[in-house]
Amino acid sequence: MLPRIVFLLCLLVSASGFVSPPVALAMGLLFGLTLPHPYGSQAKKFSKFLLQASVVGLGFGMNLHQVIQAGRSGFVYTMLGISFALLAGMGLGALLSVPRVPAFLISTGTAICGGSAIAAVGPITQASDEEMAIALGTVFVLNSVALLIFPPIGTALKLTQSQFGLWAALAIHDTSSVVGAAAKYGAEALAVATTVKLARALWIVPLSIGTAIVRGAKAKIQWPWFIGLFCLAAVCNTYLPTGAHAYGVAVKVAKVGLTATLFLIGSGISVATIERVGPRPLVQGIILWLLVLLGSLWLIRVGWIRL
Repeated sequence: MLPRIVFLLCLLVSASGFVSPPVALAMGLLFGLTLPHPYGSQAKKFSKFLLQASVVGLGFGMNLHQVIQAGRSGFVYTMLGISFALLAGMGLGALLSVPRVPAFLISTGTAICGGSAIAAVGPITQASDEEMAIALGTVFVLNSVALLIFPPIGTALKLTQSQFGLWAALAIHDTSSVVGAAAKYGAEALAVATTVKLARALWIVPLSIGTAIVRGAKAKIQWPWFIGLFCLAAVCNTYLPTGAHAYGVAVKVAKVGLTATLFLIGSGISVATIERVGPRPLVQGIILWLLVLLGSLWLIRVGWIRL
């Protein structure tokens, strides 16, 4: 009874609009690590939908021309970054003797968009529930850390709004944490991070198709429908100005939904999840993430990557 009351109360607070995304995530982690989850599977399914719906809502605050420009400017960076992360991840997996399927899932999650990418390619690789849990656990733990540490690091290094948004989009796993970290840093950072991140997330489609071809799999590919709706929302905001008031409300609701999503994600991280991840996949995920994090930060700081 107590876990249900605490969970619902924390969820209500997270969805109140009075707490920041990092606070909501911290509340979720505290709950998940100390109390049994009363709605584990339901929360997991709902958080995925709420995240995607929130991203669509944020599209009503985007200008289509900015979306296209950011996506086009970040295309080469994204392609090179994804290729590097996949190759480096599989190399690290081999060195650390991580089984190929979880090693590939962790590499995919780091390269593209965390849990969404893993959920898309997992069925195609015929990954077991345990292998999916290992990959998702690794990515979610690191994703939670990223949300908490990126804004302070960006402030300490005096990154511009554009620099931070680009860095967050290239180096943070899940869309939720990218948007959460960027929203905390500033409005311009949020616009850059969201557009570049969604352009990065589009690579789920060719990677899923390529994986299916290589493995000869016939599993159903999970298309990222929310990206198309995000672009449609940006079209409305750009060319139908009469709905400006409604768009503003949609953006505010989306930000609240995103904050609630982060609480739900955090609440799904338990001691059992961390133990199930084990040392080797976690080490692979940490080293790969640090390579991407530090490499992209350095390239942005020296001006080799910019919008």
